[in-house]
Amino acid sequence: MRGLTVRQPWAWAIVHGGKDVENRSRNIAGTYRGAVAIQAGKALDDSAILVPPRMSLPVDPFGIEGGLIRGAVIGVVDLVDVHNDTGWEPYGPQPCDCTSPWAEPGMWHLMLVNPRPLTLPIPWRGAQGLWTVPADLEAAIWEQVAT
Repeated sequence: MRGLTVRQPWAWAIVHGGKDVENRSRNIAGTYRGAVAIQAGKALDDSAILVPPRMSLPVDPFGIEGGLIRGAVIGVVDLVDVHNDTGWEPYGPQPCDCTSPWAEPGMWHLMLVNPRPLTLPIPWRGAQGLWTVPADLEAAIWEQVAT
């Protein structure tokens, strides 16, 4: 299993709000496809308030009163594909047929399906890129997902 640290409110949107694409400036997934633990980073993306509403955020989306969990794994999704919409590929430009409203032009699109929220968030320090989940954390995640 791999892990992906995502700022709030986007981590919440992936696990609870129907966000099926994570946009990145480069392909952080490489050839990996499979389960990805979503770790809500400690930092907030204040620019999210400027994005046209595509989801219904929970009350207090920026955690001023603790509305969004930060610094913890909050769920699991399946990474099923990666699309390049940057206009560059080693073998020439490849068209991107991603129709998700979450896909941003000029970015790599990590295609996510099957979100499974954890009942109890697991405090965990995030990392950059797509990181390998340690065995003890993976076991704790699957224990919650299976129940």
